[in-house]
Amino acid sequence: MERRRVSITDTTLRDAHQSLWATRMRLTDILPIAERIDDIGYHSVEVWGGATFDVCMRFLNEDPWDRLYRIREKIKRTKLQMLLRGQNLVGYRHYADDLVEEFIKKAVAGGIDIIRIFDALNDVRNIRKAIEVTKKEGAHAQGTICYTISPVHDIESYVKTAKEIVELGADSLCIKDMAGILAPYTAYELVKRLKEEIEVPIQIHAHASTGMAASTYIKAFEAGADVVDCAVAPLSLYTSQPAVETLVASLRGTPYELDLNFDAIRDVSEYFEVVSKKRKLMGQEQPLIDITTITHQIPGGMATNLIAQLEQQNALDRMEEVLEEIPRVREDLGYPPLVTPTSQLVGTQAVFNVILGERYKIIPREIENYVRGYYGKPPAPISEELKAKVLKGEEPIQCRPADLLEPELPKAKRELDPELVEKEEDYISYAIFPDAALKFFKWRKNPVIDLEEEEPPQKVMERREKRYMEEAAIEELAETVTARVSEAVLQAFQSLSITISLGDRSLSESAVAASRREAATHAEPSREELGLVQVRAPMVGTFYITPTPGAEPFVREGDMVRKGQTLCMIEVMKLFNEISSPVSGKVVRILAEHGKGVEYDQVIMEIEPAED
Repeated sequence: MERRRVSITDTTLRDAHQSLWATRMRLTDILPIAERIDDIGYHSVEVWGGATFDVCMRFLNEDPWDRLYRIREKIKRTKLQMLLRGQNLVGYRHYADDLVEEFIKKAVAGGIDIIRIFDALNDVRNIRKAIEVTKKEGAHAQGTICYTISPVHDIESYVKTAKEIVELGADSLCIKDMAGILAPYTAYELVKRLKEEIEVPIQIHAHASTGMAASTYIKAFEAGADVVDCAVAPLSLYTSQPAVETLVASLRGTPYELDLNFDAIRDVSEYFEVVSKKRKLMGQEQPLIDITTITHQIPGGMATNLIAQLEQQNALDRMEEVLEEIPRVREDLGYPPLVTPTSQLVGTQAVFNVILGERYKIIPREIENYVRGYYGKPPAPISEELKAKVLKGEEPIQCRPADLLEPELPKAKRELDPELVEKEEDYISYAIFPDAALKFFKWRKNPVIDLEEEEPPQKVMERREKRYMEEAAIEELAETVTARVSEAVLQAFQSLSITISLGDRSLSESAVAASRREAATHAEPSREELGLVQVRAPMVGTFYITPTPGAEPFVREGDMVRKGQTLCMIEVMKLFNEISSPVSGKVVRILAEHGKGVEYDQVIMEIEPAED
């Protein structure tokens, strides 16, 4: 029996925890086991890119560049791999070529050996520059086709795209199955056709959402695939990748040779079993197998984000409606594959359409830019109704979007306070994520230590459990107070304030106190009675009064505004929604704070209407 060498890329340190843990794996989780991962013998280890860059600064108070450098110090023999969103880099819009060049140069210099480069629309114009720079810097450029199912995607279209990518100089090709919808026999046919047309190695990346991925890998190997992506068992399955252990066992006694150190795999797997007890494994809140993914095609990373977004909007019970709306939005947008950033665009627009009760009542700025052509060419025509609503008679651009962008690094170097800069890479971080980077740099200069993370895991778990029990008890007491105190009692005891103590915590501002404030409010004329128009937040999100850090605010108190003029932005899941003035008049009060959260229906501004 003739044997053929096949390989595995391990995604545990990047895509697996992005898909299951909302990208919350810390560097302190990684470093203790990194050297043992290096012993396994993987084709490569994916450690960077995707959402890790953003989340490191935004949520973990970690420098993403330092994360890469520290991992490279530990993993010396195995190739390190990253995921790059083409001209979007690790962000959610297109960036200028100067930023693409510097980002890739620093990534390769910092230890990245293989860069998997994709474009969400499979528009090869948007990956050309990244492939060119990657090869120039001496790294392996892996071109990618994003697999999806639609009336305009078929085997021939994927083969055509793959050939164009190889012509750009790609050293290998990845079939990226973000949602786990690549069926085994389809994979066989696709890989077989690709092997007939191109000569570079072929790698398969699939998620386990539908339960097909492991079988898809086997059939892909049979058709000639060279490498597949897996994660160790504690971070596999659900919306992550198949387990390394499963594939190793499946290939025993077959012609496909995996030369891996299974003892090292077991050690790494047992380590992450322990780590998982410190983390909330979000994947276990979802079905192990979700065959409805075939319909909505939600990728692994998008699933956890969608749950978080609906929870933030207090609308998790409307998930089914959103899942039904996603295919409709996707059709309107010309059937883009659902992968970052298009997954964010489609998913967030679907949430807005459902929550607001009207389709496209609010259209995020990024969706408008997509319709204008600033993300590239959609696979199919965009809905005429949506185009008319966004373009208002204009024509979308036809060129490569990045051709319209001015260099971005000079602007970042002018804006960023030198006192906050520790290394040249900081300018790159700021140029890509100005708000998140600025907040992180300020924290880095005056850090507040997260004491919980410095303690043994058992201590951390005990404290969190105690806190959870206290908060649950407080909520239960609040509900009891609210239920038992009638409106008549509230009116009779307006001066009463109830405080319920529990250990060193207390529940203040109870239903009684809240009623007292409400009564006081009603004793005065309402804002409407004073002739003021209240602008309310249409969603839960983050309020921004300036378009970018350091820029002039959209409006100030006392400014005269016209109807339809942008007043502010509210960010939801990294998409920015411009809030326009409902009337012409004078801005009397701005009631929300820049960079802070706002709740649904919260009054964020008051405007005194102009006289007709």
